[in-house]
Amino acid sequence: MKLIAGLGNPGIEYQFTPHNAGFLAVDRIAERSGVQLANRRCKALTAMARVAGHEVILAKPETFMNLSGNAVGALLNEYELNERTDLIVIYDDLALPAGTIRIRERGSSGGHNGVKSISGVLGTEDWIRIRIGVGKQTADSEQRAGVPVKSGGKDYLLSPMRKQELAVMDEVLDRAAQAVEAVLSKGVLAAMSEFNGPSKDKPE
Repeated sequence: MKLIAGLGNPGIEYQFTPHNAGFLAVDRIAERSGVQLANRRCKALTAMARVAGHEVILAKPETFMNLSGNAVGALLNEYELNERTDLIVIYDDLALPAGTIRIRERGSSGGHNGVKSISGVLGTEDWIRIRIGVGKQTADSEQRAGVPVKSGGKDYLLSPMRKQELAVMDEVLDRAAQAVEAVLSKGVLAAMSEFNGPSKDKPE
């Protein structure tokens, strides 16, 4: 059994914002698996699914981003899972260009409050994460709805995506779902080699 948790904020006003990339990715995995996240368990919306030959729990914490660890920790305890081997967390990363993903076995929060919450509750940073880039797409695309992408991080992350950004997100969600499948079927190192691409992560 594996736990695949996507991070985001509950509520229709946040549904299609960059900060909800993790929620959107889990929804995409559920769609590909033919299930719906309709159960409430451990302060999260959940569904049981089969992904790449593994039984998995798909989860979207309903605790709001800053308390994501409460739901993730409770689900791990409920199903007696190990965070180092049985947990995959998907979330947004402003430092990565839109349309890219990165898989890591461990790492610091990088300022992401949801990640900080999970590591705080679990007492370790050693858990697999898939980061979805939501940073600016091109050098000449500095603003969205008048909000600077880099300098106004919070406002940007919590503002609805525009049509072009939604199209880019739609494509990367499929890649994120494929990355989860690769982690489960081939292992995290093989998945990293396949999906992380030539660019290097910045130190965290």
